[in-house]
Amino acid sequence: MIRFVFVQPDGSEVPVSATEGDSIMKVAVDNGVDGIRADCNGSAACATCHAFFAQELLCELTPMHEHENDLLDFAATDRQPGSRLSCQVIVSRCLEGQKVKLPDTQ
Repeated sequence: MIRFVFVQPDGSEVPVSATEGDSIMKVAVDNGVDGIRADCNGSAACATCHAFFAQELLCELTPMHEHENDLLDFAATDRQPGSRLSCQVIVSRCLEGQKVKLPDTQ
C-alpha cells in the first residue's frame, strides 16, 4: 500500500492508503474525501477532480496528455503549476508520504 495525504482547502488532512495502479480520483472517492466530485466517474470529461501536486513530483507522475491539459483550462479553480486531473494520475511509489492538495471548488 502507498500512503499519502489529501489536504482539504481548510488545511485539514485526510491520510489514505492506496493500491498501486489505482487513480488518485478513485482513492479519494473510495475514502470519502470531500473536494473530489468526479462527475464523469474518471473518464476525463469534466475537470471535477482537479488536484494540485508538488512540482517536483510532476516528472514522476503519469504523463499529462493533451486532452487533460485542455480540460484543466475549464476547471472551476484556476490552474496552478502542479495542477492535474486526479482521474489521470495513477498511484505509484513516488506518492509515498506526499500531499495532494484540493482546490476550494470543483
